[in-house]
Amino acid sequence: MTFYGQFVAGEDQEAIKPLLRRNQAFGVGAVLDYSVEEDLGDGSSRTSAAEKEMGGAEKRQKQYRAHQGFGDHQGGVTGAHTYFYADEAKCDQHMEIFLRCIDASSGSSEDGFSAIKLTALARPQFLVRFSEVLVKWRRFFHQMAAEQGQAGWAVLDTKLEVEKLQEALANLGIASKAESQQWFTGKNLSTSGTVDLLDWNSLLDSRTKLSRPLLIPNRMTGQLEPLLSRFSEEEELQMKRVLQRMDVLAKRAMEKGVRLMVDAEQSYFQPAISRLTVETQRRFNRGRPIIYNTYQCYLKEAYNNVTGDMELSRREGWHFGTKLVRGAYMEQERERAAQMGYEDPIHPTYEKTNEMYHRCLDYILEEITRSRKASVMVASHNEDTVKFTLRRMMELGIHPSDKKVCFGQLLGMCDQITFPLGQAGFPVYKYVPYGPVNEVLPYLSRRAQENRGFMQRANRERDLLWKEVKRRLLTGNLFSH
Repeated sequence: MTFYGQFVAGEDQEAIKPLLRRNQAFGVGAVLDYSVEEDLGDGSSRTSAAEKEMGGAEKRQKQYRAHQGFGDHQGGVTGAHTYFYADEAKCDQHMEIFLRCIDASSGSSEDGFSAIKLTALARPQFLVRFSEVLVKWRRFFHQMAAEQGQAGWAVLDTKLEVEKLQEALANLGIASKAESQQWFTGKNLSTSGTVDLLDWNSLLDSRTKLSRPLLIPNRMTGQLEPLLSRFSEEEELQMKRVLQRMDVLAKRAMEKGVRLMVDAEQSYFQPAISRLTVETQRRFNRGRPIIYNTYQCYLKEAYNNVTGDMELSRREGWHFGTKLVRGAYMEQERERAAQMGYEDPIHPTYEKTNEMYHRCLDYILEEITRSRKASVMVASHNEDTVKFTLRRMMELGIHPSDKKVCFGQLLGMCDQITFPLGQAGFPVYKYVPYGPVNEVLPYLSRRAQENRGFMQRANRERDLLWKEVKRRLLTGNLFSH
């Protein structure tokens, strides 16, 4: 009746129906999130095993190493919940839970969403490893760009001349001209004889299967190091399994008329999560946006991530579905970066994060007016961001009935934003966690402890409620509108 009742909809699919119906009457939909998680200890034994298993940790890029102190990636997390990998059977169990969640979304909310987390469907060590591969491949592209005089250019403006690139690869002893020529054979590169980051990323799949590893000189040590080591058979299998699970969920979502929202997670998982989500979008977002990717605007790379994926969707002709958030892992990200000695991936100030949020949002809104093949959920408790969105929608001629822009807030938070939007005809959703009390409590109590700032933001809502109570008392209308 207290904390749980404020932030969680109920114990199961039946118990949450009255709340969903009540919200629906005010024009508010639901993003269903089955929030059960294990309340684990400090995770030290798990991490040491992970370190052994991942191997060669001293050579790994610092951000993409396992770390003893961060075996339990629940610490320093606000407003999100986390899953732990036990075994493949556990991942399949999580998939079954998500399938039931999709069914519940279908039965309870028109145009509803169901939220999923990829750390529930894949092995975290695999996600870290795959993220490392993706980031190294991208960094090598930017290293080559810097040598062609394009250091610091915007991601979509950076284009490598193929001939110069082939010369550089040959000079570095990575691949002869004949070998690198084969890389580009059959690829639809632009006629200008250049390669951009999207072309470069499309080469990655075949590179991970090479019989000999690609070696590049480490700029610091001068030693040759593998650019990409081959995926083991087990890693190839893990990749297939997670894509299969996403495939099953996407098919069920399509069947039931539900959209699937893939939550963002920690930055050392995120490149892999985003890549796997984009792969699923390419298959399922052909007719309309079924799969939504999430972009965290507190990350310095957010704009590059949004613009890169948007451009890929343009070229390939699928719908770009996205949720924009500020981010829920700030404390943990900062602490981990400081302890492990890599650059903090998070913007230094809240103002910088706001700027990034509005910049990414504006880019997507302009794409909506151009192509109608983009959709965005503005997931924010910030009133200024909501007002900014409404103003830009009006300026760009995006009507609420187009259903290209929707809004999202957590259940129990910022009703003074959600319900007026719903009643004004804007598509708006509550992010609705549900699950048994005793199993959801660890998640709730941790949020209360770790996110006092988050709770303090409810002060404005409390002040507004108190003002309304006084108004009704003075007018003698306490129990009516």
